[in-house]
Amino acid sequence: MDENATGEQAAVQPEPPSYQPPSPQPLSPQPPSRKRRSLRIAALLLAVLLLPLLTAETALRLNYTGDPAPGTRTRHRDALWLGHAWVDGRKSDRDVEALADRLRGTGIRDLYVHSGPLEHDGTLPASAYRKARWLTAAVHRELPGVRVQAWLGDKLASEGPDGLRLDRPATRAAILDSTRSVLAAGFQGAHFDLEPLHSGDRDYLGLLDDLRALTHARGAVLSVAAHQIDPLPAFHSFWGATTGHPKWWSQAYFGQVARRVDQIAVMSYDTMQPLQSLYGGYVAQQTSLALEVTPDGTDLLMGLPFYHENRFGHWAHAETVPAAVRGVRLGLSRTDADRRTFGVALYVDFAATEDDWAAYRTDWVRTP
Repeated sequence: MDENATGEQAAVQPEPPSYQPPSPQPLSPQPPSRKRRSLRIAALLLAVLLLPLLTAETALRLNYTGDPAPGTRTRHRDALWLGHAWVDGRKSDRDVEALADRLRGTGIRDLYVHSGPLEHDGTLPASAYRKARWLTAAVHRELPGVRVQAWLGDKLASEGPDGLRLDRPATRAAILDSTRSVLAAGFQGAHFDLEPLHSGDRDYLGLLDDLRALTHARGAVLSVAAHQIDPLPAFHSFWGATTGHPKWWSQAYFGQVARRVDQIAVMSYDTMQPLQSLYGGYVAQQTSLALEVTPDGTDLLMGLPFYHENRFGHWAHAETVPAAVRGVRLGLSRTDADRRTFGVALYVDFAATEDDWAAYRTDWVRTP
């Protein structure tokens, strides 16, 4: 092959094409990641849960506004819960005299003296209230007109295997016998606090029917400590389904209990409210709800927190006596300002401070 020809042929050979990267393709929309979807769902669920709560709390804050009606002060039907030390030998005549000095000039008419607890079978040993006759005589000497009631209670087996069972006829019969015994010891009434008592409990209503017949036959008083009323319709059912502890009673059940007793004292504390204004608004709401279904022949008492704890359900900085009294007066003003069978109940003597007593006297007892 000719060398020049070979070179010419090489010169005319076309150069290989240079590399061209592929043109970018438009990206198709990517679905949101699983994490982002989960966050969005969680945020939506939180909003669904918080909206009713925020709405309810706003309503409570509004419930705390305004001025109580003139004259919404003590009707001299108030009560005080007293600890067990008054009947087990730890108190003396001097203590009764000091208590009398404390209570003179207030609206206290009833003393609920812890004289139990009941045994799970409904019985009550006499040793639990061995100083009852001394106490009742001393109180009547120092405070004529003030009644002394035996405060009896026990844990119910409504949320666990242990406790008192109201569905057992023998247990209810034993409770009646225990009531006869405390009345024979000098008490002028029996005050029952059985917890946790679920809304709609028919055995409890039957027991109250029997207790009312027993106490009235002896000229004595029957009173009970009552759970709070549903702040929203059927809230006890919702709360019970989600927590296993239906804290509230329906308003209708509250009325059924109130019609069977001489006094009903609402335990209007341990409300889970974080601010005084919300707690006071809650008490105002509870007062109105209770007034609507409590007959005029039954004394309705709203509980005041004379104790100071910080735990789930109770914040001492929020649940104060001034907030509770203002709430009571607002609820009374809006619902039945002239009702005479009404008062407050102070819980409890051994935990009370001077500030608690001063607030009770200034905000509730004082007459303008």
